[in-house]
Amino acid sequence: MRQFVVVGHDVPTDSEGISLADLPGAGRLDLLCRCVATGVFLSYGIRDDVAVHLVCADELTVTFDAASLRHLHPDERNVAARIRDALAARADAIGHMPADVSPGVKLRRMGLSATLDRVAADGTLIHLHEEGAPLVDADPPEDPVFVLSDHNDFTESEASLLADAADRRVSVGPNRLHADHAVSVVHNWLDTDGYASY
Repeated sequence: MRQFVVVGHDVPTDSEGISLADLPGAGRLDLLCRCVATGVFLSYGIRDDVAVHLVCADELTVTFDAASLRHLHPDERNVAARIRDALAARADAIGHMPADVSPGVKLRRMGLSATLDRVAADGTLIHLHEEGAPLVDADPPEDPVFVLSDHNDFTESEASLLADAADRRVSVGPNRLHADHAVSVVHNWLDTDGYASY
């Protein structure tokens, strides 16, 4: 399974803080929506074995599991509406037990540390960072979990957490990319077995 953990530093954790008419004004929710769409969608379908976890303000994590997603469309407003629904269900998330928002979408009361603990048990944790080793020189791991940030850099505490938790730190290229573009590059790398087959 491929997993992506995207840290949204400024995203509201209250559904009322999200206006579908102003997604950039909601902590750059537009960027996080594009990460979800890039993570789970193909041109005419949904990937089989992918999950995208959005860590919102280090308090809540919204998970999109492609294997069971239904009625989700790749446009930003549609994805944002599902995130808003997830945040509205926060009262139903008790401890680390998730709230089931809709098919394939869950909300957990977990920040970054707890989310990494949960997903790292199932795969190889890879920190995406511009100062990492070149992706092109790495071998694709089994069940990778890629961790990346939104438009902000990781905080010092997040960077320290990742330094301890990550199995590797890699860079997708010589230039800084938008988070959703980095997800696309990673998918292509995995789809082509490390750029070895097409």
